[in-house]
Amino acid sequence: MSERTARVDELLREEISAIVAREVDDPRVGFVTITGVEVTPDLRHATVWVSIIGPEQERRQSMRALSGAMPFVRGRLGRLRLKRIPELHAREDDTSQRGTRILRILDELEQGTPVPDEPPVDETLPLPGTHAEPPSRAGDA
Repeated sequence: MSERTARVDELLREEISAIVAREVDDPRVGFVTITGVEVTPDLRHATVWVSIIGPEQERRQSMRALSGAMPFVRGRLGRLRLKRIPELHAREDDTSQRGTRILRILDELEQGTPVPDEPPVDETLPLPGTHAEPPSRAGDA
């Protein structure tokens, strides 16, 4: 990432946060925090990372409402006097939920209490004790 795009990322994060907090009047948006913005080098697209507090259904509803508000937010960004205002794409930032889950599991393990069965979560890292099966070769039988 170049220094220019890093500056644009931070500027957009601050401005989008202010616009969502002050000017988006949709009650479905709920309590959201803009955690980051990643702009493509050509400034045509920007991924807006959003952290949402609440139950799963409310988070989905907030994301839909926020995605619908992105064209309005983009229009308000016109005051920044950038050569090009990027197309905004809202994505949920679930790092806080994942971090809380890991801390809870570590706390339960430390206390010796059994970890309750939870529905499977799509993990990005392999779980301890799991190993991928080696790929089979055509000649092995």
